[in-house]
Amino acid sequence: MAVRIGVILAALIAMLTSQAPTRQRIAVARAFPNPGQLGLFIAAADGSGERLLVPSPDLDYDPAWAPDGRSIVFTSERDGSADLYRVNPDGTGLERLTDHPAYDDQAAFSPDGTQIVFVSTRAAGTADLWTMNLATRVARPLTAGPGGDFRPAWSPDGQWIVYASDRDNTSPFAYGRWERLHVVDLVVVRPDGSGRRKLTTSGDFCGSPKWTRDSRHIVAYCMTAEQTLANRRPLPVPGSQSRLVSIDISSGTVAEIAAGPGVKLNPTPLAGNGIGYIRKDAGNESDGSGIYYTNGKRGPRGDIRGAAWSPDGARVAFHKRLTVPIAPFRRTFSRHPDYDVSLTGTFLASFSPDGTRFVTNSRPTRNPTATGATLLVTTVATGRTEVIYENQRSNVLAPQWSAHGDRILFAVGTFEGFFNGFHGLFLKPEDRVEGGAHIAMIAPDGTRYQALTSTTANNAFPSWSPDGTRFVFRTFGPDGNGLRIMDVATRQVTTLTREYDNFPLWSPRGDLITFSRQADGAFEIYTIHPDGTDLRRLTFTRGNDAHMAWSPDGAFIVFVSSRLGFKDEAPYTDAPQPYGDVFVMRSDGTDVKQLTDNQWEEGTPAWQPPGAAEAGAKR
Repeated sequence: MAVRIGVILAALIAMLTSQAPTRQRIAVARAFPNPGQLGLFIAAADGSGERLLVPSPDLDYDPAWAPDGRSIVFTSERDGSADLYRVNPDGTGLERLTDHPAYDDQAAFSPDGTQIVFVSTRAAGTADLWTMNLATRVARPLTAGPGGDFRPAWSPDGQWIVYASDRDNTSPFAYGRWERLHVVDLVVVRPDGSGRRKLTTSGDFCGSPKWTRDSRHIVAYCMTAEQTLANRRPLPVPGSQSRLVSIDISSGTVAEIAAGPGVKLNPTPLAGNGIGYIRKDAGNESDGSGIYYTNGKRGPRGDIRGAAWSPDGARVAFHKRLTVPIAPFRRTFSRHPDYDVSLTGTFLASFSPDGTRFVTNSRPTRNPTATGATLLVTTVATGRTEVIYENQRSNVLAPQWSAHGDRILFAVGTFEGFFNGFHGLFLKPEDRVEGGAHIAMIAPDGTRYQALTSTTANNAFPSWSPDGTRFVFRTFGPDGNGLRIMDVATRQVTTLTREYDNFPLWSPRGDLITFSRQADGAFEIYTIHPDGTDLRRLTFTRGNDAHMAWSPDGAFIVFVSSRLGFKDEAPYTDAPQPYGDVFVMRSDGTDVKQLTDNQWEEGTPAWQPPGAAEAGAKR
């Protein structure tokens, strides 16, 4: 298995590196979905006659049926960024409606079919509502401001648009975790932007509102704020729940809708007063994922995430998860012309200084909550992978190659926060110790293994100084938190910081160390000199900023940020943190550039070294 992973990674690194040298190249890991993992289908309401609506090698999702039943609007990433397309129900007549580098998604028709309302980040980067005249293709903003608006629906009488919004709410950390909860209310507004009024103020979550035919009630799905973490998982744990509700828009009265158990979302009133909805749970044929109806009937089955019914309720268009081979490296859309961005479905590698090899760690070998992982070194030119370290009682994490190419640092421990789903809780400082983890060093051929730190603390994320004499690492333990520097020859450890700091990386220039610190209710990016002087905060956002990497010349930092907030309701995305956009900034925090813009979780970016480009080109 290790050899196969290495061959695939090496082959696609070669593909990535074959681009012209004038553009910077950055690879990022995406939690889900990679190209081809979401497909758009159409079927009878009972699931019979299911077929692919329109083929695509990339991602198609979030269909919306026109009021006359003659077309379907959906979102696709087939031509770059997420844009809106229209197609006939038989799959013919495909046309593109929007062509913007921003994210466009979640369309809904006006009752006369002449306009759509949709979500877009084209103004300030946050998820705003826009309307578009389908004849002229002129788009106009409907909402704006910090935070996001999602899943709009136009009332049958044309007087109102209802939507889900987190604009007036904070996004607190989940219980014992660093992921953000999604606190969402329902709001109505006139199509001209006037009359905005909140329907719910629960401090929890209600989403995907849809109108009843009389334009007097709204159906939605609701849950506690804390449940938005568990229910955004692709396989919610047994016992996870949400509920369906009906809301009177005049009085605000909320009534429960009788429905089955499980994580229910996307409720839609249908002809005959029934309601169709999606269940996200895993299970068997009689009690599992797919489309359900409040009259007890079933619809299409599978890992369905978005559905829209024809006006007569006889057919349903939907998107669902697909199992397809995933390319470890594949070019994806970048908003900035100076940067190429590629996706990888694996942990990113740390390259040797000449770029001819890379080192990475495997996941636990048996299941996501198990221990037992390996350290792998792959030769780019041949694709040959060698296991240089294996530990069946612990996991390994974050290997880093020395600048001289003769040693590799990595961490050995359990690392429940990374390998145990959401089961690892950190309720008090000592919980971060997790039984301890230590920094180890090994030669690239697997010899000369040495443990450099003890396991009384959780020591991880080591990063070499450019001269290879020292390394920085983060620690959680009895002697406090923060960053430490060890002299490799003497094993002397000096304290660099004492705060809740993580992900330290030594600049290739040697003058700075960047790291992420919890500050003001979020994680922000800092730099500091190796001697502990000139501490500087580089980011000031209400989101999390982390997962940094230095450019090979040390002039820039690539990082992931949630500063633009959620762009869709959390349960739809199947990712722990469905809001990670990739940015680049100078080493002093200036000249910030946004590279990606979507609702998926992306992280752990890596800047491709020049040596790897040369090796890939030779291959």
